[in-house]
Amino acid sequence: MRDIKIEKIVFNVGCGVTTPIENAKKVLEDLTGRTVVIVKTAKRSTFNVPKGKKIGCMVTVRRDFDSLLKRLLSAKENRIKASSFDGVGNFAFGIKEYIDVPGMEYDPKIGIIGFDVCVTLTRAGYRVKHKKLNRKVGKKHVITNEESMKFISEKYGVKVE
Repeated sequence: MRDIKIEKIVFNVGCGVTTPIENAKKVLEDLTGRTVVIVKTAKRSTFNVPKGKKIGCMVTVRRDFDSLLKRLLSAKENRIKASSFDGVGNFAFGIKEYIDVPGMEYDPKIGIIGFDVCVTLTRAGYRVKHKKLNRKVGKKHVITNEESMKFISEKYGVKVE
């Protein structure tokens, strides 16, 4: 019950109004091989972006992500900052250029696009928090920062700085 595993990896590209959505979509499709979801604004924000405007795209990977995560970590030279970990054991990092990832080649039609990677860690018994009942995960069962850093460094050989 105490074993930590990866639940999902979420990729996100925020395009705003300057980067074409098609380019970001192509990068994520080439990287993951999965269907990309276009993200639209929910309401008019303080940046005066109209409601329903396409501002980015994202992909969630829930299976077969070991080799993909190794490639992404090698793009970051197997180093992650300690500040990238949150209070419940998840971590996130950004990749400035998609060509930093091994196996990705530069496409002049796309240009240079970066993306964010968010990794969610879990333990057996975490389904309780997704149920509609008023149940919570116990304090001793929550993944701490130290445990998640140890898991990543042992399983993937990442140096946490």
